[in-house]
Amino acid sequence: GPAATTIAPADEGLSSEIRGSSRLCNRLSVNPTLQSHYRWLGIVSLAVLYNIIFVVGRSVFWEINHRAPTFWYFLDYLCDSIYLIDTLVHMHEGYLDQGLLVRDAYKLRRHYFHTKGWSIDVLSMLPTDLAYIWWSPSSCSARGLPCPVIVRLNRLLRAPRLWEWFDRTETATGYPNAFRICKVVLAILVLIHWNACMYFAISYYLGFGSDNWVYNLNGPRNSTLQRQYIYSFYWSTLTLTTIGETPTPENDAEYLFVVADFLAGVLIFATIVGNIGSMISNMNVARVEFQNRMDGVKQYMAFRKVGHELEARVIRWFAYTWSQSGALDEERVLAALPDKLKAEIAIQVHMDTLKQVRIFHDCEPGLLEALVLKLKLQVFSPGDYICRKGDVGKEMYIVKRGKLSVVADDGVTVFATLGAGSVFGEVSVLEIAGNRTGNRRTANVRSLGYSDLFCLAKRDLWETLSDYPEARATLTERGCQLLRKDGLLDESVFADSQRAHDSIESGIEKLEMSVENLNVRLARLLAEYTASQAKLKQRLAKLEANYQLTNNSNACLGANEPQARPRSGRLYSLQPKKRTRQKRLTATTKSDDDSNSKQNTL
Repeated sequence: GPAATTIAPADEGLSSEIRGSSRLCNRLSVNPTLQSHYRWLGIVSLAVLYNIIFVVGRSVFWEINHRAPTFWYFLDYLCDSIYLIDTLVHMHEGYLDQGLLVRDAYKLRRHYFHTKGWSIDVLSMLPTDLAYIWWSPSSCSARGLPCPVIVRLNRLLRAPRLWEWFDRTETATGYPNAFRICKVVLAILVLIHWNACMYFAISYYLGFGSDNWVYNLNGPRNSTLQRQYIYSFYWSTLTLTTIGETPTPENDAEYLFVVADFLAGVLIFATIVGNIGSMISNMNVARVEFQNRMDGVKQYMAFRKVGHELEARVIRWFAYTWSQSGALDEERVLAALPDKLKAEIAIQVHMDTLKQVRIFHDCEPGLLEALVLKLKLQVFSPGDYICRKGDVGKEMYIVKRGKLSVVADDGVTVFATLGAGSVFGEVSVLEIAGNRTGNRRTANVRSLGYSDLFCLAKRDLWETLSDYPEARATLTERGCQLLRKDGLLDESVFADSQRAHDSIESGIEKLEMSVENLNVRLARLLAEYTASQAKLKQRLAKLEANYQLTNNSNACLGANEPQARPRSGRLYSLQPKKRTRQKRLTATTKSDDDSNSKQNTL
């Protein structure tokens, strides 16, 4: 009692301290799946892209540094600040451990330092700008290249964060192929930019204007920054793409550089062009598949000599399907998803439509979720009959889009018009006994234009209802109410079917009870048999032990007596019985011999 009262406050303080530290650790953790983390990666990507383009360009084209040095200093150290903050963010990014997101700051830091990312982050933040102390940025000119800003090339090591942002964007965007093309174009521009800077640097080392191949710096136009960069970029584009004529090299260094450029252009740009071609073809893959299916149907109709009117209707159906959904095959697209996600998508898309059916009002959510997965979308062309009077009802329909007309047998008289949200055929799928129509269609339903209908088959409905007996009874009662309202229910037949159903159910229940009783009795008999077997084994073990003790005692007592013939070691032996019978036969033979001898003597 007293010990518990003294320890309780300490435990309470310790637990509150632990909760406080865990809350602090969670504040230091970053969830990489949040949208805010994605936006932060975008900011880091801009900083990386700035260094990729301008650090290389400013290290060669000195006029860029001289125009706005303060502005470049501001952007440089702004990017360095972003790098520093990103290191802290990267250090505390959550990761999955056994399917759970780790949020503890200590574990996050330990995991970060066990990866290669921390070394790259540290190298990209090394203060190489300290070289400005003895290598002044103002010393950059046409007489001294490269410029001191080249010491910041280590900032390019943060490029993996740029690739990460590219991957996240490609996954999240609705136009992945267009984004891939933009990414490839950006890579091409960066490569051409770097090659232009290398050409300008080689022209400096060989001497501006020393021959026709290098850049000529003489003249008022050639000495401007615009002309220097544009000409270098133009030369780099022609060389890497090998689509134009460039000045012929005149010395060994120039030849080697041009050969290296040609090889790089052949390898890199062949790969890039191939990727762009595959991306463009993938953008139209759905259209190509749809066109192939339509061409196959056209060839079949031409082979079978189908009429022109029907052929035109088929082609118009294909055109409408493509314009509305792009010929999207929902089952094939969603086949890769697990059943849970497919059910959630189907609920989002079709649940409101299913709730419009009167017999499904107030049904339990589990039944509706199961039925949602059974809905199939069907498209009907103008003039198509969805059902005709007298047909056996095997499915019910829910109108998603379009107009339907309920017509007479002549096809002219219109009784009613159905629009989006209308339902028909729901009673026929319930198979209610006593239905005067015999589960057959009572009217003709025809599509006025192109109509999209959801179809629920009778077999799918009853397969689902087998797991929901209460919902089955409720739906049957609601169907009876609809039939009574229209005077289509034979009460006597329905009552007889209910009694027969109840008797069958009661018989099944009795059979289940009897089977259960038999199982109980069989279990008891098995238990008794097992117990008796155990008792018999115990008794046999005791008898064998007593027999062994008796043999051992007899052996000790008869040690000094003549050795007798050993008996069999078995407990139950048949040898004694055989010996007794043999002795009796011997005695009988001796008695016969004695009697014969007596007779002879007499």
